[in-house]
Amino acid sequence: MGDGTGTVTRAEVCVVACAEAWRGDGEVLAATAGTVPMLGARLARLTFSPRLLLTDGEAMLLSTPEDPASAEGWLPYRKHLSVAARGKRHMMMGASQLDRYGNQNISCIGDWARPVRQLLGARGAPSNTVNHPVSYWVPRHSPRVFVPRVDMVSGVGHDRAAEAGGAAARFHGLRRVVTDLAVLDFATPDHRMRLASVHPGVTVAQVREQTGFELVVPDQVPVTREPTPEELRLLRGVLDRQGTRDREVRG
Repeated sequence: MGDGTGTVTRAEVCVVACAEAWRGDGEVLAATAGTVPMLGARLARLTFSPRLLLTDGEAMLLSTPEDPASAEGWLPYRKHLSVAARGKRHMMMGASQLDRYGNQNISCIGDWARPVRQLLGARGAPSNTVNHPVSYWVPRHSPRVFVPRVDMVSGVGHDRAAEAGGAAARFHGLRRVVTDLAVLDFATPDHRMRLASVHPGVTVAQVREQTGFELVVPDQVPVTREPTPEELRLLRGVLDRQGTRDREVRG
């Protein structure tokens, strides 16, 4: 792997895979949890999704993705929530647990009435997943994250949205799951999780071994695309000169 500027790292492949989540989104707000998806959103804005809206993570809209101090508008929390409720946001969240239909848990491990470990709480996950598109970023693909059944549903998966019907299903949309091993989606008739691509150097067997349920695996699984020379230039020389992406993804 490489383009003359050095070997492409796993983290850089993950950044591009996250960026692809916003391809074709148009003028929507990209919200992220984690360094790699944040870089992915900014890379998408600078390349194939120029109308994407970005924030500084607090209350300002960025006018220049490569300059976190730039601002083109004010987006306080109440307005941010209004944007989300109108479906004009695509968020890439994290997940402590995910099941085969995309139900997400960030609340607790164990029985919710007496958990073994308390996590973040449901936060905005329920409303996010029924109001606007959602993707997930998992920096450590393992059976502890990809489980047969989540201990508590924070983000709504395809099966539960279908059961609830009405408002829960109308705007429900899970786009993709990006991990340090692969890209997964729900492009199956029953919306079970599917292996969409494996990252360079990763095998289908490795992904299966690190997943706690049976994935839908096509006959031919492509390799996740690497960054283009221009994407590498932007990522290494403009967006992340300090290499923070490599701290979030193991080599």
